Amino acid sequence: MRKLIAIVNVIAWSGFWAFGYLALTSGDFSDTQVVISALLAAVGLFTGILAYLRLARLAEASGYAKKTNQLDAAARNRAQEKGSI
Repeated sequence: MRKLIAIVNVIAWSGFWAFGYLALTSGDFSDTQVVISALLAAVGLFTGILAYLRLARLAEASGYAKKTNQLDAAARNRAQEKGSI
């Protein structure tokens, strides 16, 4: 599953850059073509972000990447009680 998400991530970011470039540098395209390029670039952007976040979560869960330094609920509540006046 991780490999599939990684492939989707690469394809999504490639689509974002390719269609974003087309949308920004379109000299002789019609308005419809520019809008379609911009929409495809936006889809690539959002899909790439979601796939990247999913890959980061899977890497933490598998032990490949270091866990984030987030406090659990009990430790967070103790810290907030200690800091209050």
